[in-house]
Amino acid sequence: MGMSLGTADDLGKLILRLTLGILILFHGIGKITHGISGIEEMVQGIGLPPSAAYGVYLGEIGGPLLLLLGWYARVGAGLIAINMLFAIFLAHRPELLNLTPQGGWALELQGMFLLTALALTLTGPGRFSLNNR
Repeated sequence: MGMSLGTADDLGKLILRLTLGILILFHGIGKITHGISGIEEMVQGIGLPPSAAYGVYLGEIGGPLLLLLGWYARVGAGLIAINMLFAIFLAHRPELLNLTPQGGWALELQGMFLLTALALTLTGPGRFSLNNR
């Protein structure tokens, strides 16, 4: 007897949660170890106070931890999605419509992170999560 459709669906959501959570968390750890002075300059450049840069920790530490645990995972995924919108707007705007020499979208990684986070915001964490135990 094979895996039920519900179990396969929940396993797929778990894989998405773990993948996105781990990959974004690496970026957050980088911010903790190397600081966010570059982000402070970027947010000042659009008229926000430098303290707004600390929101990156919500999107790259808080959100991923919520996703990994499956505890308020929709909120965690939403924080990551908002973080990615800011990252694309602040750091990658000039590349938004560019293609790479190989023909791929220049922002394919950022786009994948954003859209995966959006999908998880809409679908929820699945059964293999703290909220759904």
